Amino acid sequence: QVQLEESGGGSVQAGGSLRLSCTASGYDYSRHCMGWFRQAPGKEREGVAVIDRDGMTRYADSVKGRFTISKDSAKNTLDLQMNSLKPEDSAIYYCAADSPFLLKVTPGLPPAYTYQYWGQGTQVTVSS
Repeated sequence: QVQLEESGGGSVQAGGSLRLSCTASGYDYSRHCMGWFRQAPGKEREGVAVIDRDGMTRYADSVKGRFTISKDSAKNTLDLQMNSLKPEDSAIYYCAADSPFLLKVTPGLPPAYTYQYWGQGTQVTVSS
């Protein structure tokens, strides 16, 4: 049984950094895409970043140049390094796994419905 668990959320001032980590037990990292989503109060869940089985990455325009997604198959972790944080980055952040989205030939980020496994989320709050 696959289980995803996020950690590393918290409160930070604008301009600061946080590193989110997701441990995916029971999941084969050589499979499909893994990614990070976020959902702010009153807003829809949105894709933030994705990494495919070969390490190719893609980011939402709103975080490009500030966030970095990475994975470590040996440690079973999926990380999101967030720098230069802004108040509008405040949200619950979710990790997700096993989207068959073909990053190399398809533009954009994988929709949420394409992911099979989800974590419970971790809160990120950025104050101005």
